[in-house]
Amino acid sequence: MAERRRLLVLHGPNLQLLGKRQPEIYGTTTLDDINRTLRERAETSGFDLDIHQSNSEGSIVTLIGDRLGKVDGVLINPAAYTHTSVAIADALAALAVPVIEIHLSNVAARESFRHHSYVAPIAAGT
Repeated sequence: MAERRRLLVLHGPNLQLLGKRQPEIYGTTTLDDINRTLRERAETSGFDLDIHQSNSEGSIVTLIGDRLGKVDGVLINPAAYTHTSVAIADALAALAVPVIEIHLSNVAARESFRHHSYVAPIAAGT
């Protein structure tokens, strides 16, 4: 039997408010709903998920660093840290595994400060 691949799933700041915060932008799906769907899909696709949400940049950087050599890839919605955190981008780059950057809205169609991503240059896709 093939070894299951391990993915780190990171949800950034304010994502615990999904379903309540600005539903006209982010919809009514909750973070629990998203995590449940991810777990269901991972189970049928041969992945083990390590899922976390944090509002703290330092906690996210520490979580990433603690997974060095322990994960095969990362799914991350850095949320507001997308546009501000060199530290998160550097930590992700140090893992040397594929990273997928995720957003719940079209950041390119929103405010100009949301157009730049520090994660995008090291991500395999968005």
